[in-house]
Amino acid sequence: MKLENKSVLVTGGASGLGLATARNLAKAGATVTILDLPTSNGAEVAAQLAGKFVGGDVREEQSVNEALDVAERAGGLRAVVHCAGSGHTLRILDKEGNPAPLEHFANVINLNLIGSFNVLRLAAARIARTESVDGERGVIVMTASVAAFEGQIGQIPYASSKAGVVGMTLVAARDLAGKQIRVCTIAPGIFETPLLGRLSQEVRDSLGASVPHPKRLGSPDEYASLAAHIIDNPMLNGETIRLDGAIRMAPR
Repeated sequence: MKLENKSVLVTGGASGLGLATARNLAKAGATVTILDLPTSNGAEVAAQLAGKFVGGDVREEQSVNEALDVAERAGGLRAVVHCAGSGHTLRILDKEGNPAPLEHFANVINLNLIGSFNVLRLAAARIARTESVDGERGVIVMTASVAAFEGQIGQIPYASSKAGVVGMTLVAARDLAGKQIRVCTIAPGIFETPLLGRLSQEVRDSLGASVPHPKRLGSPDEYASLAAHIIDNPMLNGETIRLDGAIRMAPR
């Protein structure tokens, strides 16, 4: 599906992978609506891209529907790239042998997994009502992580949530095939994002050196490029694509 003159929604579009994606899609001629937290700089980003911003939470039906309303008014929603999410370090037992707080695990699952399904279901309902163009109605791209496959110690809520997104991908693609809606997921490796930006340069260099090739952190623009290609390529469906430079994460 060609992006020119199409309306797209990018969640988490105010920073990191979402910001790079919003910029890439706007450059390709799409009208971009950003859904991000009200405290983000999403309004400023949207203004730079001649797009729209909705402040909200991907876990909330009202927030997602409001963003979808805005995207529909921009010319008919055809694609969604869901980047919103977060991580949380959690050990199953603490140093004294006490079990981890259940709410800490549940919070990450609610944001990364339930939030993903919330965006998926509501966006699919809107896209399904559009007219078919060249045999398809639209595309939904979700975001997992290599942690879905090789979660490290302390990543149990994050790895579980991202494994759930991977598990949804093929099922969703099969389920929505009759509506001519494609679903794919990108599983990034170690990328240069605001989360990693909090680490020292020495630590970031060490992380980059652990990637087989290229020996560096991934660029958000590389994620954005793949998201745009998924939207453009009609045979990409039901796939979780690792974008990781061939890294396989160690236990720690």
